[in-house]
Amino acid sequence: MEFGISSSKLFYLFIFGCFALNAFMDYESNAQLIPEDEVEVLKAISSKIQNLNWSVTPRSCIDGGFKNETINNVTCNCTFSNGKVCHVTHIFMTGLNISGFLPSEFGYLIHLQQLDWSDNYLYGSIPRSFARLPLVALNLSYNKISGPIPKEMGEITTLEELRLRDNMLEGTLPSSLGKLKELRILDLSHNYLNGSIPESFARLPLVALDLSSNPISSPIPKEIGNITTLEELSLRDNMLEGTLPSSLGKLKQLRKLILSGNNFSGIMPESFGNMKKLEYIAIDGSNITGKLPNFIGNWTELYSMSLQGTSMEGPIPTAISQLTKLQRLAISDLHGPATMRFPNLEKLTSLEYLTLRNCSIHDSIPNYIGKMENLYFLDLSFNKLIGKIPDNISHLIHSRLSYMFLTENSLSGKIPGWILQDNSNYLDLSYNNFSETPILACQYNNVNLASSLSSSANTTHTCLKRGLPYRGKPKYHSLFINCGGTEIDYEGNTYEDDMNPAGISLFSLRDDRWACSSTGVFIETFDDNFTATIGSSFYQTARVSPLSLKYHGLCMINGRYNVKLHFAEIMYSHDKSFISLGRRVFDVSIQGTKYLRDFNIMKEAGGVGKGIVRDFNVDVNNNTLEIHLYWAEKGTTAIPNEGAYGPLISAISVTPKFKIPGGISTGAIAGIVVGLCVFLIIPIVFILRKMGFVGGKDSIDKQFLDLKTGYFSLKQIKEATNNFTPDNKIGEGGFGPVYKGVLSDGVVIAVKQLSSKSKQGNREFVNEVGMISALQHPNLVKLYGCCIEGNQLLLIYEYMDNNSLAGALFGGQGKNIPLNWPTRMKICVGIARGLAFLHEESRLKIVHRDIKATNVLLDKDLNAKISDFGLAKLDEDENTHISTRIAGTIGYMAPEYAMRGYLTDKADVYSFGVVALEIVSGKSNTSYRPKEEFVYLLDWAYVLQEQGNLIELVDSNLGSSYSSHEAMIMLEVALLCTNPSPTLRPSMSFVVGMLEGKLPIQAPVFKHRQSGQDVRFNAFEIQSAEGSHNQQTFDSSTISHQSLEQRVEAMDCPSSQDNHSQTLVSSSFSCKSAKQRVEAMD
Repeated sequence: MEFGISSSKLFYLFIFGCFALNAFMDYESNAQLIPEDEVEVLKAISSKIQNLNWSVTPRSCIDGGFKNETINNVTCNCTFSNGKVCHVTHIFMTGLNISGFLPSEFGYLIHLQQLDWSDNYLYGSIPRSFARLPLVALNLSYNKISGPIPKEMGEITTLEELRLRDNMLEGTLPSSLGKLKELRILDLSHNYLNGSIPESFARLPLVALDLSSNPISSPIPKEIGNITTLEELSLRDNMLEGTLPSSLGKLKQLRKLILSGNNFSGIMPESFGNMKKLEYIAIDGSNITGKLPNFIGNWTELYSMSLQGTSMEGPIPTAISQLTKLQRLAISDLHGPATMRFPNLEKLTSLEYLTLRNCSIHDSIPNYIGKMENLYFLDLSFNKLIGKIPDNISHLIHSRLSYMFLTENSLSGKIPGWILQDNSNYLDLSYNNFSETPILACQYNNVNLASSLSSSANTTHTCLKRGLPYRGKPKYHSLFINCGGTEIDYEGNTYEDDMNPAGISLFSLRDDRWACSSTGVFIETFDDNFTATIGSSFYQTARVSPLSLKYHGLCMINGRYNVKLHFAEIMYSHDKSFISLGRRVFDVSIQGTKYLRDFNIMKEAGGVGKGIVRDFNVDVNNNTLEIHLYWAEKGTTAIPNEGAYGPLISAISVTPKFKIPGGISTGAIAGIVVGLCVFLIIPIVFILRKMGFVGGKDSIDKQFLDLKTGYFSLKQIKEATNNFTPDNKIGEGGFGPVYKGVLSDGVVIAVKQLSSKSKQGNREFVNEVGMISALQHPNLVKLYGCCIEGNQLLLIYEYMDNNSLAGALFGGQGKNIPLNWPTRMKICVGIARGLAFLHEESRLKIVHRDIKATNVLLDKDLNAKISDFGLAKLDEDENTHISTRIAGTIGYMAPEYAMRGYLTDKADVYSFGVVALEIVSGKSNTSYRPKEEFVYLLDWAYVLQEQGNLIELVDSNLGSSYSSHEAMIMLEVALLCTNPSPTLRPSMSFVVGMLEGKLPIQAPVFKHRQSGQDVRFNAFEIQSAEGSHNQQTFDSSTISHQSLEQRVEAMDCPSSQDNHSQTLVSSSFSCKSAKQRVEAMD
């Protein structure tokens, strides 16, 4: 058979090929291509920015969009040269975790109209080459861009929107921006720009102008009144001064006016009454004088008005009743007549937030307040209110009203019972003249009743009476408090700890020595953190309050005292950023006399973090000393973030200026007390030894003599736990089983019973008890005491109602607790605060070594508390007690610790990062495998970070009910913490600052590519040598002799001289000693 193709068929094939080639050539000639020079520019930009990874070719544009998913935020215009040429016109890269210097190559994309790289980690300065671009919108907000704004920016005459907020820009505001004839939105807020506002800005057709939080000074130019198109003007927290220009009254389109936190003087111009479209006005914290004007009645569109902390005079005009759309009304600290009537607000039925504080109102609370169905916040404190609390407010308490502050008034009658019926509300009735109370407690849940009754009230609870009188014989003549911190020795005196974290409506009584009362809430954030900490030393902790903070010295001997108040500003920075612009201003009174008015810590001390002391000589005549710090709405309120203001104090010391009764010095008294203690302890210990309660090494360790824990008998614990029945067993720890118990007084406890099978004996037990008893922090599980009888070794802890974080996130342990996003954020910050305390704030620097979700417990309010310090070791500066035994859990151990036994506090930071990922994702790092190629959740997170899709990690159970901004912060912080290099991980105090938004997130300096993965997988391989992917405790004893020997041979031992902020496993640890231990191993 012959095979062949006829000539006719060849002809047809030839014709078909010609058509195909012609079609292909026609396609080529009509392809939409990016010019080669523009492709090279895009490649250059990609090479300078981390996590960008653009792959650009001339064919990247299809119908105005890029093909590659990683660059789908870049769009093109392909209408050039009859549709044959494409140019990049829009680049949107907001919030993609990209970092690097802002490339000057952008200036060569000469068709670029919109550029948005906000919310990333860009640094460097703004390139002058931007002036060549036909930009319509430029947004570089929320980065770390520094240097001045180039004057050449004024050449971009097409610009309509310029947003550069939240960077580190400095220098003066360039007047050249006044040439931008199309500019509608100008936002330069939260930078370090100085000088004055250029008059040339008046030529701009602006709709919105925001220059807040910059050190801009001088008066507001009157020419600003010529920008008649202006709808929003924000000049908050600057250093502007002078009078308010009447020309602003010409801004008849203005809807939003914010002038708070400046140094204005004079009166509010009558022309302001012409701004009839105003919806929002805030002029807080300035020395504006004159009467509250009647023309406020013209602002009938107003939904929010805040005139707090000014020098204006009352009364509040009746015209306020015309503002029927008001949802938020805040007026405070009015001067004027000694008494004023309550303003007529009956028609303001839309009110949600009402503050009339310190306005000299001498009247009863009107009944119509109880009819304001939308009201959730009410503050009528520091007035002269009389009469009873209207009963119809009760239904507000049970519906929407969450905050009610009536402190420092003269309210009378019985405190109604409905006040105490809802535990979720914060109510402050302290310092009034009530006659009766439904409960004999000064603090009941979130209700502060301290000093709420008149001095003549019939009660034995003196803390309820006005003035906190003391009934017994006075006995104290000194007082030392480390405000917001732990117990500390300073200049020969021991300052007591002051660690209570709450403060919205708080009264805290410390035995009969002293008490603390705090009132107010940080309005913008409703934060409940009322302590500030940057370290463990004196002046590195403080108590802060949003409004009023009182300390009372109780049971004091009458006489003259020297009162020293210690201050240090620790919440602001000293760098050249807007964070350094914070101004904390408050008043200080002692015994009712105002000693400091408009006190500014940073100004008086000459900078941030510098201690300053103010001392006063005062008389105590009624056995009670009162120190009152009050915020009168002065200073800044949004630096470094919303809700950073109010009085702050570091420590208090009170010493007598009189001879102590009896003529014995303080030192002599201390000597007598010590002598008596020694005299009494010796026979008591002898008797107990004879009775068999204490004795040899098997029953008790001598180290217990130094402990300050409570002691429980075995009989007590058996009764509490029903003789350790299985029904009471709630878990199994590293030491043995854990039981739930109830003491005879009703206190619920958790009992950790050391089993006889436990390899950890008395030494570890004493170690754990000794450390935990010395630690007191809201985010650490509290140790109540211990029990040692016969062979029983027991630890008695506070009971955690909601068990562990692992149970809440992953299920098991009987219940799976739904955790909403605010709760997850609170838990994550709580863990970080607890670790920061262990690492940096406690007297003993402690490395936990086994941070994981099962070692984080949750109380009834879902507050996080770190547990299980059985593996913790002490790390003192000159005497390390860190064991060479590696102890931790697979999936949570830092690589350097797992592979080399190299232990520092950065190992805990790594473990925290893993736990933070679990909190966001709701998935276990060790048991969840999204795909076959991923071994751990952490590995998947790194891949998603490289792809710019980190938000995919968020727990799907949350749906859309979470803050994507906060989620990205938590995820970015988590990945910073899990950097394979311990030196590149942040400290836990820095982690707290980043999570709380008080510190910028560090730019990633390590790209998690193959090398980083090798480090992690080597660690995982070692950890998993004798285990599985299931979570398990890791100990060097579980590794085979052969595998350990191989690792010792391959070990690159760290230098013994490398001790910068780190502690080697042991000062004697070396390759040689490690090999010797291997050779001796069975």
